[in-house]
Amino acid sequence: MRRIGIHTSTAGSLERAGIKAAELGANTFQIFSASPRMWRAPAPARAAIERLREIRQEHDLTPLVIHDNYLINLASSNGEILGKSIEAFRGELERAIAIGAEYLVVHPGNYKGASVEQGIVTLAEAMRQASQALDGRAPAILLENTAGAGAQLGGSFQQLAAIRDAARAGVCFDIGYCIDTCHLLVSGHDIVTAAGLNETLAEMKRWLGMDRVRIIHANDSKKGLGSRVDRHENIGEGCIGREAFRRILNHPDLRGKPFILETPVDNEGDDAKNMEALKKLCQRSRTTTNKSN
Repeated sequence: MRRIGIHTSTAGSLERAGIKAAELGANTFQIFSASPRMWRAPAPARAAIERLREIRQEHDLTPLVIHDNYLINLASSNGEILGKSIEAFRGELERAIAIGAEYLVVHPGNYKGASVEQGIVTLAEAMRQASQALDGRAPAILLENTAGAGAQLGGSFQQLAAIRDAARAGVCFDIGYCIDTCHLLVSGHDIVTAAGLNETLAEMKRWLGMDRVRIIHANDSKKGLGSRVDRHENIGEGCIGREAFRRILNHPDLRGKPFILETPVDNEGDDAKNMEALKKLCQRSRTTTNKSN
């Protein structure tokens, strides 16, 4: 079964995110476990967690992905920011355990004021500190590829692999990857052409291993190849385009992965429009199959 989903809001209640995903026809979804712009957040109520579990079971919503909040920077060279980030990341882990999420997506962070190598060491140690003596089984942590702008970590597959190698010792969770299509394009990977997609996936296999790529964030891009500008666009309306998404969704290396939308909702119905577009593009054709192989 194809797993096609979308990021939904928990505003109002935790269960509302699951209900909205089901209403949109999703069978997987992503949420923030709390406000993405707050350092501290309370644990969700037990009743809300139980209701979300019931909704997930009723509508076969799996996996559930949590995205970490926007303030967290586990690679920061600023001691105060790093301390707050470690505490906030531990909160994300604790809430993910309580909610029963399968995955927690993490932005690798920004090493401004240090070197790439120092940023990776800082990130690895921060993850270890945050994961000490967790009560319960933590979800798999998925490092997300980034646009690679400025001092962002994770703009290349090599960096993502190095982060995993540095961080996996001494943590209580598995570490894999979440690959964002917009970020791929703007960081310099030509996923628009069939040849470029095959070359990108070959590089992904070499550095990451396709079995460790657990989630695909499906986003078109407002900006072009190598721009380093992270601006998501509706499916088929950006620089990636519909036919490229058809190839991506149906490529033999990717069609077994869950695809989750993070597209903008500027107008009412945009979320439903993007869900429908993704589902239609999953329909394989002889032409698509030939181009993918």
